[in-house]
Amino acid sequence: EGNPYTWWVGKANEKHYYWGGSGPGIQKCACGIERNCTDPKYYCNCDADHKQWRKDSGMLSYKEHLPVSQVVVGDVDRPGSEAKVSVGPVRCQGDRNYWNAASFVTSSSYLHFSTFQGETSADISFYFKTSASDGVFLENLGNTDFIKLELKSATEVSFSFDVGNGPVEIVVRSPNQLNDDQWHRVNAERNVQQASLQVDQLPLEVRKAPTEGHTRLELYSQLYVGAAGGQRGFLGCIRSLRMNGVTLDLEERAKVTPGVKPGCSGHCTSYGMYCANGGKCVEKYNGYSCDCSNTAYDGPFCIKDVGAFFEEGMWLRYNFHSPGTSMKDVVSRTLLSSADPEITAPDLSLNKEELSFSFSTTKSPCVLLYVSSYTQDFMAVLVKPSGNLQIRYSLGGTKKPYNIDIEHRNMANGQPHTVNITRNGHDIVLQLDHYPPTSYSLPTTSDVQFNSPKALFLGKVIEIGKIDQDIYKYNTPGFTGCLSRVQFNQIAPLKAALRPTNASSHVHIQGELVESNCGASPLTIPPMSAATDPWHLDSASADFPYNGQAIADGVNRNSAIIGGVIAVVIFTILCTLVFLIRYMFRHKGTYHTNEAKGAESAESADAAIMNNDPNFTETIDESKKEWLI
Repeated sequence: EGNPYTWWVGKANEKHYYWGGSGPGIQKCACGIERNCTDPKYYCNCDADHKQWRKDSGMLSYKEHLPVSQVVVGDVDRPGSEAKVSVGPVRCQGDRNYWNAASFVTSSSYLHFSTFQGETSADISFYFKTSASDGVFLENLGNTDFIKLELKSATEVSFSFDVGNGPVEIVVRSPNQLNDDQWHRVNAERNVQQASLQVDQLPLEVRKAPTEGHTRLELYSQLYVGAAGGQRGFLGCIRSLRMNGVTLDLEERAKVTPGVKPGCSGHCTSYGMYCANGGKCVEKYNGYSCDCSNTAYDGPFCIKDVGAFFEEGMWLRYNFHSPGTSMKDVVSRTLLSSADPEITAPDLSLNKEELSFSFSTTKSPCVLLYVSSYTQDFMAVLVKPSGNLQIRYSLGGTKKPYNIDIEHRNMANGQPHTVNITRNGHDIVLQLDHYPPTSYSLPTTSDVQFNSPKALFLGKVIEIGKIDQDIYKYNTPGFTGCLSRVQFNQIAPLKAALRPTNASSHVHIQGELVESNCGASPLTIPPMSAATDPWHLDSASADFPYNGQAIADGVNRNSAIIGGVIAVVIFTILCTLVFLIRYMFRHKGTYHTNEAKGAESAESADAAIMNNDPNFTETIDESKKEWLI
């Protein structure tokens, strides 16, 4: 009867209202499908609202919606209302030979295997990638019979064979170039009734077999992959070659074959975009990997936030130069650079900075991040006593630091917040959470060089020399909360502290640093309006029972008492009117209908029929299930 209080977020930041054991479009849990929920009026055990714990669980198997990235649980603000949520690991299944591949580097190179046994049935599938306009994928010969797959032109793939009734050829023509050095899938099948060929998602081409004649494919030669006698061989890469369900080990055979190399180069051309957040794609002979060393992220695709929980009084310092190095040595270092020659200026100054991180806290004021220098220059990100965010720059040329104050947004509300700051000369661009970026400018008298950067502090500033008075005040007792994926140009101080890297010697920590993702970046989902948010606490129209705040003065207390008396009087009058109306219009007798039981509470007419018919069961077609591979 309205918007659900609970949902989960999957791929593409879409909300989903079905749960484990159910399926897309079915707003139910597993017990709702099996019709054995604790309270038959509901479709989830947890909707029973019992005093004891109830549980709903099951497997989410629709891979287009996976993985689960966020779970939102509402209706837990009532006394005695609690919720526990756990998301299990993603379980993957598939072909471990998916990346078994070989690269053909000359037109005369090929691999050979034993004769293909496909007398009455042949099922061949593989992926290819090439920049050549033609070439033979594979061929197997008999006395007169043969089977062959080839790239006939830049837009044509051919499947030809002869079982004794004369050559048959099926051609798939693509509207786009197939020699674009991207992966393309070929699937060819042949049996006694018909033959077919499909390339990528193009329409399937089918050829019926003759009703009379030969049906058996009799082959005697070896199976050649990558070339054929007297014809131009294939130049490029073939992987995951399966023939009648058996994956051929291309890599092992390529190791002992001249002109053929195991694995494929160029995976990054097709899959490099999956290395996120500045991660670099690294070619491997049997696939690719993502190098996350110059990012603040971790994981196979550089999407896992590296963060930590800071207790009160704890701090982290990252020195921009290693202990024992002179200032002259620092000149040649590129730790502060962001692949821009201007940033590695010989006078140890920064003309631009890129800073990004996420945090969550309930304490204010505090220092989130501070960058010191060997001069009076500094940069700071603070949470003011009001909970508002402030970015402070002092680069010289002005009497006071330049402040950017973000008013009317309480950042100390315990929720994760994302901060992205980019400065290029006088121009500063700030983006908070999912709000649009906002541009600011340093005063025209301000310098644009951040001179001699010294160290970066998180949580607290412990620095020798003069410190800005406001920062000094905010420094006590220190930051309490979570910081995540902190990155200043090419430096990731939290990651250097939590992961053994070459930069770990630059880090000094006071206190115990505990890894946590509690400050991880929130998903960029637009905020719900107060009208659609079922537990919006800031709505002016929402009335809630006593929330723990005392009434400030006697006037408010008297107003509350008078309002309560008036409400009781109105309620009494309404009850009396209802009783009189029911008495005056009361009729004797009863009537019966043939409506389905449970129709009053059913969501629709279909739901009422489903509830009333014991033979009606809701199932998910097993063939429609998809698994994350």
